[in-house]
Amino acid sequence: MKKYLFNPYVLCLVAFASFTSCKNSDKNTSRATGWQINSKEGGFQYNTNFKEQETAPGLVFLEGGTFTRGKVQDDVMHDWNNTPTQQHVQSFYMDETEVTNKMYMEYLDYLKSVYPPDDPAYANIYKGALPDTLVWRNRLGYNEVMTNNYLRHPAYAEYPVVGVNWVQAVQFSEWRTDRVNESMLEREGYLAKNSKYAVVNGETDGGFSTETYLNSPESIYGGQIDSLQGNMKGKKDSTNVFAKRSSGVIMPSYRLPTETEWEYAAAALVGTREYNNYRGRKKYPWEGEYTRSGKRKTRGDQLANFKQGKGDYGGIAGWSDDSADITAQVKSYPPNDWGLYDMAGNVAEWVADVYRPIVDDEANDFNYYRGNVYMKTSIGEDGKVQIVGRDGIQYDTLSNGKIVARNLPGEIAMVPVDQNDTYLRTNFDTSDNRNYRDGDKGSTRYYDMFSDDEELDDSKRMYNAPKNQIQRDSTGNLVKQIDDSNNRTTLINDEVRVYKGGSWKDRAYWLDPAQRRYLPQYMATDYIGFRCAMSRVGSKAKEKKTPRH
Repeated sequence: MKKYLFNPYVLCLVAFASFTSCKNSDKNTSRATGWQINSKEGGFQYNTNFKEQETAPGLVFLEGGTFTRGKVQDDVMHDWNNTPTQQHVQSFYMDETEVTNKMYMEYLDYLKSVYPPDDPAYANIYKGALPDTLVWRNRLGYNEVMTNNYLRHPAYAEYPVVGVNWVQAVQFSEWRTDRVNESMLEREGYLAKNSKYAVVNGETDGGFSTETYLNSPESIYGGQIDSLQGNMKGKKDSTNVFAKRSSGVIMPSYRLPTETEWEYAAAALVGTREYNNYRGRKKYPWEGEYTRSGKRKTRGDQLANFKQGKGDYGGIAGWSDDSADITAQVKSYPPNDWGLYDMAGNVAEWVADVYRPIVDDEANDFNYYRGNVYMKTSIGEDGKVQIVGRDGIQYDTLSNGKIVARNLPGEIAMVPVDQNDTYLRTNFDTSDNRNYRDGDKGSTRYYDMFSDDEELDDSKRMYNAPKNQIQRDSTGNLVKQIDDSNNRTTLINDEVRVYKGGSWKDRAYWLDPAQRRYLPQYMATDYIGFRCAMSRVGSKAKEKKTPRH
């Protein structure tokens, strides 16, 4: 019988060779099957050259992590609507500044060019996107100069846009997504050079929608995509070559940040190593307990634009002034440690969440967000996705009578998920989850609320807000059905949204990132603006850490 001697040196060489071969294996050889992928002979095609998500226009990268969300400072309002909870946030991107008047004007000019308001089919698209400039008016104040000039005058071009309600902010984010992805596809050769200007110049009958491009690319630009096909490098024939999600070219959507993301971004704990700050003891987006700079070069300068006292919106002119009485030009004050400007002061900002005084961290402490409404693409009887046509535009009449377009021509029609989609699922069972675990039943003293009876007395509900119905008739006149019930006890419902941060109109108390307030999503003010966020796909950090072996 042969004898086998143990040789550790040989084993080490074998192990090293195996590790080296795995490490240096051909990226176009499948580790599952050994088949060749991306080969000229055939087989499956995969993107093996994708590096990392690039930073889209206007955004700053924020690496995710754990932080203490909620108020740990004095709660002088005694509302206790944001008690401290520990949350974890995934990495994401956020706008460096608030959306400015110039940025929003670009949106308005696009809508006006592509969907002319003098066309009856498009009449309310442009009008529905217009900010409410009358928010500047005050019965006992002369503010007509802002009413007439703030949005459009070049002196205010780089000032944050205001008078925008939550619905309009969401629609701007959707429009921005399409414009950026259109530009990305053009840059990568999937679309011909300057294709993005074709619809603005009236050269096509329709525009570009990201979801339509991904699901039915031949339908974009009103079906005239053939004339706008790009010239892909390395491909002899670029006809009918379309990008997919697997191409890595399509960016995730611009959107409003969640409340948790916004608070994480404003707190900017990345720049501190003090334990108390990590646990939520940091009062403002900057270090220290004061609103003035303690640095030698800028000592005494205000670090944000806010109301300093009764009748004091900027300080004494000349030496104690914060250089602003209303809003200030973006980047007028130092950024926080993430590189984000005006996360305290200037304007408060809309976030995505539906407001509830209860933050149910027992249900979720990862990417917490209240407001999920799950939708899916509408499929026609022919098995194809349904595209919104010129006559298929749907409009919503908001509670203040303003009409806004729910969809635009060329977009994919969306419908709520149904029982077939939620069958036997444990993570969700309905399309609309805005009021999930919000205390409607559990927080009431009427225990019969736990009954399965859906026809319950509204007076026994915790969130029995007024149910006003406002519509416009065929002649454009408002038809109001006002709820004058004496049993209503709250203004909180599923269409009330959170806004965060202090503004030029607020005292320093509201500069604390943990503060939260709410307003109906159809309302606009002269002190609320917004900024966009974007999710990150792939690795948590932009620079990958060396793995431990």
